[in-house]
Amino acid sequence: MMDEEIYPVCSPQLRRERFCLQKPNDLVREILIHDLSMDNHSGFPTWESWMQQAGVTETTTLRGMKINNSAAVLQAAAEGHGVALARGVMARDDLASGRLIRLFPEISVASDLAYYVVYRPECVSLPRLTTFRDWLLAEAAET
Repeated sequence: MMDEEIYPVCSPQLRRERFCLQKPNDLVREILIHDLSMDNHSGFPTWESWMQQAGVTETTTLRGMKINNSAAVLQAAAEGHGVALARGVMARDDLASGRLIRLFPEISVASDLAYYVVYRPECVSLPRLTTFRDWLLAEAAET
C-alpha cells in the first residue's frame, strides 16, 4: 500500500536555537529521542541505523531520552526536548501544521517497515472488501 521513510525532526524553536544543525554529523551533540515502542523488532528504525545510512561516522546514539510510545516521541520533539527520528506517515500532520520541522530533507532513508492491505484470497471479490480496499489505497496515495 505504501512504504515508510524515516527522518529526524525537531521543534521550530529548537531549530532556531541550534544554528549548528547543518549536517547529520551535528546530531551527535544533540539530545536524541529514542522510540522504544517496538524495541528490538526487526526492521524498526533506530538512530543507529539512520545514522549509518546517512553516512554519520561519529556515533554515540545510546544517550538521550527513551520513550516507548511513538506518538509521545513526536510530542517530546514538538515540545523542544530534543531531536526525534520520525516515521513519515506518523509525522505528516505535525510537519504540515508546523509543530515539527524535518531536518536534512535532502537525505532520504527508507524504512524496512511498510503498510499493507491483507485479506484472505477467497474474499477478493466481496464488494465491501473491494470498496474498502480501493478507498484505503486512494487515501494512502494522497500522502
